[in-house]
Amino acid sequence: MASTPVQLIVGLGNPGVKYTKTRHNAGFWLVDALASSAHETFRVESKFSGEACKVNIATHPVWLLKPTTFMNRSGLAVKQLSSFYKIPVNAILVVHDEIDLPPGTARLKEGGGHGGHNGLRDIHAHMGKDYKRLRIGVGHPGDKRKVVDYVLSHISPGAEAEILRGIDAALDVIDLVVDGDMQKAMNQLHSGR
Repeated sequence: MASTPVQLIVGLGNPGVKYTKTRHNAGFWLVDALASSAHETFRVESKFSGEACKVNIATHPVWLLKPTTFMNRSGLAVKQLSSFYKIPVNAILVVHDEIDLPPGTARLKEGGGHGGHNGLRDIHAHMGKDYKRLRIGVGHPGDKRKVVDYVLSHISPGAEAEILRGIDAALDVIDLVVDGDMQKAMNQLHSGR
């Protein structure tokens, strides 16, 4: 059974050069790749508390959004853009870093909890939990007390390349996700085909 086609893809991250090459910005990396492949550029949209652009994916017009509110306030930007364009919550895909997945992997999910991720926690507060998620594996530091430093510190080119492998795998199924064929996208992405 098909799910709702995606009208908005939100990449989570923190604004500014200081955070560009951090694990926490994996969501930004994916939407940047989508904009680049469509030859579009993000523009600052203060009414959406972020940077946005519109692209076509699988023949569907889709908004891309990078909140500039910092991770912990991501929900505001999502709420502002989705309210303005009347995009239902189940037509939103949020792309974020996931410490519980190894680098090089990506997983899709519909609805559910925030798992302690502060960006998702704020989106839950503004939008509820019924949006789609694309979880980009960044690995775990092995000690929960080290998580904040781990996701916010600059990474080596090798670690970045591993995360980008997962992003590439996710990009291979993005047409299916946008089309509303989440089950087929999950099957393909999760089986590594």
